Amino acid sequence: MRQARANRKNDMKDSPVSPVRLNEYRQPIGPDVPGWTPRARPPREPAAGRYCRLEPLSAARHAADLYRAFSQAPDGRDWTYMGVGPFASEGDYRAFAEKAERDDDPLHHAVIELSTGRALGSLALMRADPAAGSIEVGFVSYSPALKRTRAATEAQYLLMRRAFDELGYRRYEWKCDALNAPSRSAAARLGFQYEGVFRQATVYKGRSRDTAWFSIIDREWPALRAAYERWLDPANFDAAGGQRATLARLIEEEKARR
Repeated sequence: MRQARANRKNDMKDSPVSPVRLNEYRQPIGPDVPGWTPRARPPREPAAGRYCRLEPLSAARHAADLYRAFSQAPDGRDWTYMGVGPFASEGDYRAFAEKAERDDDPLHHAVIELSTGRALGSLALMRADPAAGSIEVGFVSYSPALKRTRAATEAQYLLMRRAFDELGYRRYEWKCDALNAPSRSAAARLGFQYEGVFRQATVYKGRSRDTAWFSIIDREWPALRAAYERWLDPANFDAAGGQRATLARLIEEEKARR
């Protein structure tokens, strides 16, 4: 019994959510959230950056560009861990886009490259819980022309900025198939904290999925925002377009300052 109590104490000590106070029953409880009110749902408004612009997905405006961009991939592996795709024809993709544009949750956005005006990818804000202040980014679909570009990272930054700065959300989630190594790596690079795996969380494309969970919370956002803005600054890139400082390094520097 004594050892069990010691183990419980150690579990509490190692927990990432440390108790901050005790109630009248000597139970640990979380902090108050004074003045909290439910947040608004994401608006259907563009968000502009230095390298890209996010627009609510429109089949009429974006489907042809997006299908053309996605078709540059040599095979269908980018859709393995998505609930949709790959698409056999532009008509198939347009049918998906026509349905997706009517949804408010997920709220799909096309990623428009400012230098060309072309839509090169899409992503969505989804699973909004205004009462809790929680929202997720998902349906991240990047074409070969968008991957590993400044616009690709800026698109993520623009949705985070909307969630935290414009709407005042407290929690921003990233979830993926636990077997999706590229998605897990992307979440880590972008500054999300790994939270664990929900086993047999869903079924898609006829197979079971364990879901890996990641998050950013509001108190982490100021350091991440500063790191993103430093990384996206043109001065962070040399004449050949190579980055001078990685996003991971800048995130660590900004965390150390706070």
